[in-house]
Parts: sequence; C-alpha cells; structure tokens
Amino acid sequence: MITIKDLGFTYGETGGLKTITLNKEKGHMLPEDRYVLKNINMNLEEGRIYGLLGENGVGKTTLLTLLCGLKKPQTGSIDIDGHNPYDREPSFLADQYYLSDEVAPMNIKAIDYARNYGKFWEGFSLEKFIEIMKELETDPEQKMTRMSFGQLKKTYISFALACNTKYLFMDEPTNGLDIPSKAQFRKAVTKHTREDSVIVISTHQVRDLENIIDPIIILDRQDVLLNATMAEIAERLYFDYTSDKTDDALYSEMIPGGSIQVTLNQTGEDSKINLEALFNAVHQNKELIKGIFNK
Repeated sequence: MITIKDLGFTYGETGGLKTITLNKEKGHMLPEDRYVLKNINMNLEEGRIYGLLGENGVGKTTLLTLLCGLKKPQTGSIDIDGHNPYDREPSFLADQYYLSDEVAPMNIKAIDYARNYGKFWEGFSLEKFIEIMKELETDPEQKMTRMSFGQLKKTYISFALACNTKYLFMDEPTNGLDIPSKAQFRKAVTKHTREDSVIVISTHQVRDLENIIDPIIILDRQDVLLNATMAEIAERLYFDYTSDKTDDALYSEMIPGGSIQVTLNQTGEDSKINLEALFNAVHQNKELIKGIFNK
C-alpha cells in the first residue's frame, strides 16, 4: 500500500528544499507557479496497474522518482508499507524497481547485464529474464551497444519484470516500441507481475495501455484531477458513439462515422471508455470531475 499525503515538490531557483525553507522563514510560501507538485493526496492499492496520465510538465516523472526514493519530498510524506522511500533502506530497494524513460546502452551482452545487476534484487530470475526477452523477440546474447533503441527498451523492460518486485514504476515504457512490441509488452506485464504488486505506468500513449491499466490517475499541475477505477468511471460517465451531438456533453470529438461524446451517466447504462476522450473531458471540466469522483 502506498499512502501519499500533502506531497509537495519544487525544483526552485536556489535548489529546491533550500528555497522552500527560506520562504517559510519569511512567513510565506513559494509562488504557485514554482511548484511541480503541491498538496498531492492519494492511496495506491495492491494488485493494481495504475495508469498515470497528464500533460507535459505536470510532474509525472517527478512523482515516480519520489516514489522510488530518488528525490525527497519537500512537504508532506510518502509511506510505502511503513517505509519512507528516501531512506533508501536495502529491504525496500530490493522490492521496488524504477524503469526510466531513458535507457543506457551498456557495452556488454544483455544476459551478462542481467546476471550482474540482478543480484541487487532478491526476487530476480535470470530464467524469467531470458523468457521475457524471447517473448519480446530480443536476443539476450546480443551486445546492448549494438541494439536498436526499441531492442534496448525491451531489454530493460525484461529486466524490470524479471526482478519480480512488489513495486514497479515505469516511465513511458512503450516509447520506441513498434506496434507488435507494444502488444507483447502488454502480455508480458499481465503475465509476469505479482498478484500483490503495485504498478504505476506513466504514459502519453494511452491507446498502448488502455487494456491493462486500471485505475486511471490524471495528474494536473499541482493537483490530482482523477484517481478512479474503470468501473467507477463507467458508473459516473457515459461514452456515446453517435452522429447526434448532445448539448450537455462534457467533451465531444468528431471521429470517422460520427462523433464520440462524454456525458454524465444519468441512466446507469454501461459504455466503452475511451481514454483519450476521458482525458480531454477531465481537463475541460476539472472542478466538475473532482466533485463527481470525490463524493
């Protein structure tokens, strides 16, 4: 279980934490536009694959690095099963993995990389690494410096999953993958992660992941606009695929053959959620959406 309370973070003009301290001593807080994250509150439960969505610059990557302990919260707290991530306790680090969007080509074979670095994670399985590499159609015997970006990305994805950690944080994992590889990625995530795991995947490519992410978190600048399961979203919002435009639609977009509209679900009727339409509807109706889902 991850509990985030009143989380705040800013890079600041004088180095983040120092800036906050100086301003507090003067009796006032930083200007609003200096915060990357402010007053963020949410709980992340076991057995879930969270999709973390948001526009550029709203703090998605910052939040992931705070969760894995690479950055220190400047206000508020993060509690992960009784651990403060920034304390970097070995027992905590052995059960969490952060996959950055940036992947480095090491001048060794992929299998040697996995064999050498897998020792830092108690649950790591070299056999699983090889299995996932094959499922992603990537050669574990190939030197990483000779791989394409997509092959290198699949190597790190294979390693992340082979670590078999309870907490897995992935930043834009499908960037650089072709269409078949994205399908293989979805299968690998659902097949090779623990039932009690908490997985947070940051993405701009919602269509790549819409079949596996649930709940959905939509992060705004200094706010959480939405943190809800697909069932909760379908209960409160209706996605209408029609040629007839509704005047009270929260969001409407033309698509081939008609339009897709997002309205309040007044009848309790089920509908197929379109994540791109959901994202746009939330951003165009921020306060309304927060009111609906925070009841």
